Amino acid sequence: MKLARMYLGVATSEDYKLLENMNKLTSLKYLEMKDIAINISRNLKDLNQKYAGLQPYLDQINVIEEQVAALEQAAYKLDAYSKKLEAKYKKLEKR
Repeated sequence: MKLARMYLGVATSEDYKLLENMNKLTSLKYLEMKDIAINISRNLKDLNQKYAGLQPYLDQINVIEEQVAALEQAAYKLDAYSKKLEAKYKKLEKR
């Protein structure tokens, strides 16, 4: 095995060229990975900026949602109250 010969100190120039090619390919792969990481970082930064721009609208949606929930509760209470009044009216009407 060629790598075994290198460890033993019996490497040929062909073995060194193979090792050099492996190092070059590894270096190229790391450069590709670096470019990918830079693109991911850039895209993440863009997304964070867009999210920050949307945050006021998201806050408004949360406020509206709370208001709708309060209005819904008020509508249920008003409905219950109107049913009580209707029942009282019908009761008085029968007298």
